[in-house]
Amino acid sequence: MRVHFIAIGGSAMHNLAIALHQKGYQVTGSDDTIFEPSKSRLERYELLPSQFGWFPDRITSELDAIILGMHAKEDNAELLKAQELGLTIYSYPEFLYEQSKNKTRVVIGGSHGKTTITSMILHVLHYHEKEVDYMVGAQLEGFDTMVHLTEENDFMILEGDEYLSSPIDRRPKFHLYKPNIALVSGIAWDHINVFPTFENYVEQFRIFMNSIVNGGALVYNEEDSEVKTLAEATENPIRKFAYTTPNYRIEDGKTLLDTPEGEMPIEVFGGHNLSNLAGAKWICQHMGIDEDDFYEAIASFKGASKRLEKIAESRTVVAYKDFAHSPSKVSATTKAVKEQYQNRTVLACLELHTYSSLNAEFLKEYEGALDKADEAVVFYSPHAVKIKQLEEVSASQIASAFNRDDLIIYTNPEEFHEFLKQRNFSNAVVLLMSSGNYGGLDFNEVKQWIED
Repeated sequence: MRVHFIAIGGSAMHNLAIALHQKGYQVTGSDDTIFEPSKSRLERYELLPSQFGWFPDRITSELDAIILGMHAKEDNAELLKAQELGLTIYSYPEFLYEQSKNKTRVVIGGSHGKTTITSMILHVLHYHEKEVDYMVGAQLEGFDTMVHLTEENDFMILEGDEYLSSPIDRRPKFHLYKPNIALVSGIAWDHINVFPTFENYVEQFRIFMNSIVNGGALVYNEEDSEVKTLAEATENPIRKFAYTTPNYRIEDGKTLLDTPEGEMPIEVFGGHNLSNLAGAKWICQHMGIDEDDFYEAIASFKGASKRLEKIAESRTVVAYKDFAHSPSKVSATTKAVKEQYQNRTVLACLELHTYSSLNAEFLKEYEGALDKADEAVVFYSPHAVKIKQLEEVSASQIASAFNRDDLIIYTNPEEFHEFLKQRNFSNAVVLLMSSGNYGGLDFNEVKQWIED
């Protein structure tokens, strides 16, 4: 099968391209720019386009399918040529469904935690040598790619993102998977450029729950009131399984999880991650992994990439980076770090980088999000606000939104980097939360500042 990717360089897209190449497909692709690590990984599999840009002459009737990425625009020259030729055009999630429609599809949804839960499930299955197809949103230890597709595996594990499918398909991705088994971890308003009201955002999860196939299973976090309400209200003929955060305690900086066999030390920490673990356990049990085997495997799970990922440690200081950017994620991550390191000074640094976080109206959602930190810093780039064509956000608006008198605010990347470089980190924890990179912050340099 000959498949061409329009916008092959995206995090998800390049992984799918590699997975199809490994499956024996003939894969080509285009993009106007490709960053690392996508560039090197495509190059390794000889899938990197020879030139950047869009080339309509590469689109011919010999192609069996086009896979269209979100980075492309509706007027993309290659897309227009494909439409003119009447070629089959798939969004990323549509194609994944086609690849898995004869398998048992397990879809993990939620505003937060879905990458971690998916990663936990895959770690447990990998530990017990149970082969499955998958798509996950972060690079995992022991896994070559974030997408894996075969003909023979019975299960397909899918991280269910609620963002749009493609420039010409405005449905949320997770509406297209039709799960046999689904999980919803939590609902906290996000992506306001697409879902302008909270009610509109919640509605997407109701549709997702109703898309579970008849006789399927829904695993849901009953501690989240929105999730609980939707789960209990759905009249879809499915089985429902609620989960809550398990009992645990912290001793000498180590989290001990209550299990039927007694307390067990685990590598991850924070109430939100223990909740994620409870959801992952239910899913694994639905897939044939019993409770004892789950605990044996999860003890060695160290987390997904960029999810409370330890990047540096010395005798007196430890640093983590985390993908947290929405208010609920920032709050949960900050709380988890302070709970784990009660006797250390927690310095929480948040970059406002996404469309939602730089929206003046949405900013008020961040009130209290950094309260658990001993010191709090917010960095944002006025240039990023202009690029996203948003109303200008002032430092005073940010200070007011977070409602914290001692909040430090930086708008200049060099000044923020210098602040970190000169900081005395004795007996501290540094938490760097962002879906960006603080205007070019080199995390290897941060490691040197801390470990020197």
